[in-house]
Amino acid sequence: MQESRLFRILYYLVDKGKVTAPDLAEKFEVSVRTIYRDIDVISSAGIPIYATTGRNGGIQIANDFIINKTLFSEQEKKDILTALQSVSVMNNSESETLIKLAALFKVPIENWLEIDFSRWGHKSQDNQTFQKLKHAIIYRNIINITYINTSGNIDQRNICPIKMIYKSKEWYVKSYCLKKSDFRIFKITRIIEINQLNETFEPLEYPLKEESPQIKYDTIVLRFPIKMAYRIYDEFETKNVKRVDNNSYEVSAKMPIDDWLVGYLLSFGTQVTVIEPSYLKKILSVEAQKIYEHYKT
Repeated sequence: MQESRLFRILYYLVDKGKVTAPDLAEKFEVSVRTIYRDIDVISSAGIPIYATTGRNGGIQIANDFIINKTLFSEQEKKDILTALQSVSVMNNSESETLIKLAALFKVPIENWLEIDFSRWGHKSQDNQTFQKLKHAIIYRNIINITYINTSGNIDQRNICPIKMIYKSKEWYVKSYCLKKSDFRIFKITRIIEINQLNETFEPLEYPLKEESPQIKYDTIVLRFPIKMAYRIYDEFETKNVKRVDNNSYEVSAKMPIDDWLVGYLLSFGTQVTVIEPSYLKKILSVEAQKIYEHYKT
């Protein structure tokens, strides 16, 4: 308890500059005599703390003293502030601890990170969902979610959220689903509604197992015109992209040939040409014909 009080006194003095012993005694709910004993202990640790008498007297630390010189290296200070800033951004709020330590360390806060968990046009909904999930994970609250699956079915689930993960440009929440009595992963953008229940759960560890079934991957080769470079480099690894000539790029990648890939390639319209495999060309042709039949008048 004394060590904790000593540190709080030290920070308080750094923050306030000069404080009287009675004010410190009242602040920390101890006697004035105890405050003077604490000041002696702090001083004996090599920290230049002193008391002045008179009308404007009080207890203070030397103005040029930087408390962390005896505790942290310059890199350690920056690492601590960087970590705290990351937490502050994740909380979507300004961290009082970050501001205090920056002042204590005499190190400026570099505004290097900004995170927005929302999609375009969904700022309020997505950020609220993220904050509710974070709260439920930290405090182990069971939540009820309205969820739409890959088949388009909307279902109600009570889940125990364990951890949020960011994978392949998407956010997911690892959970234990009470309805299925098994562990499940839910894509956060497919959570339509979320409500906290007045129930908690015991700590859970998501099992270390294959998170998705074994999928057959085929090598696909695609040709894109030069004007599609912005999408190519957004969505494929640089090592899989090569410039063919002044007019086009070629992409070679291993991907499962499924409904998602077909829809993805159709989103390019005529701005993509399938080189391999040949049967993928036929699949796209059939789907494109269906679209044409659907919209022709």
